[in-house]
Amino acid sequence: MGRTLIFFRRAAAVAVLALVLLPITAALTAPRAVAEPRERSQAEGAALARRMLTQLKVAEPLSIRGYSRKRFQPLWARHKGTCSTREYVLARDGRQVRKDKTCHPVRGRWYSPYDGKVLKSEKQVDVDHVVPLAYAWRSGAKRWSPAKRRAFANDVRRPELITVSHSANIAKGGQGPQSWRPQRRAHWCRYATSWISVKHHYRLFVTRKERTALLNMLRTC
Repeated sequence: MGRTLIFFRRAAAVAVLALVLLPITAALTAPRAVAEPRERSQAEGAALARRMLTQLKVAEPLSIRGYSRKRFQPLWARHKGTCSTREYVLARDGRQVRKDKTCHPVRGRWYSPYDGKVLKSEKQVDVDHVVPLAYAWRSGAKRWSPAKRRAFANDVRRPELITVSHSANIAKGGQGPQSWRPQRRAHWCRYATSWISVKHHYRLFVTRKERTALLNMLRTC
């Protein structure tokens, strides 16, 4: 009888210990379980971008002669109702965005992934073309129809339009990844995959230096 009682006491102690350790074990493993899908997704995105990059033609850039922003975008196109594409992107990328009756944002908060700035005024932000219009022109858009260039400049389905700080947009200008990269290294992966995705969809070619720069940024994924 004494031995049986000792056995049951030990079994109860083990059960209690298991109940104590189970939440701790779950807490320790949960962050990894959450992180793994994100890491896997980023790696898969990079792998897809590399495949798409191999499918792009490598060529020397075309002449900038004849380029004008108006060839792509005399004005931002209307997106929905009175909202322009720019106003749509600002509302999409911002937080607590308040718009006036004409759809223009008068209040909100925006995060600029290029330099990590948090901006509280619409006057401090720009809607950037990830592949700049001038760069697209030299990559093959020079040969497009006006309608296709306008569609490219207002494309919200591809990762071509993004809200960034005005200062980062000015610093970038019409440069490609071989001569300009986001200040935040943490955004290089996303920047490279977005650039490649846009170029692949529109069948724009790349230069050798551009291709090398993109592959280098994909190594951060």
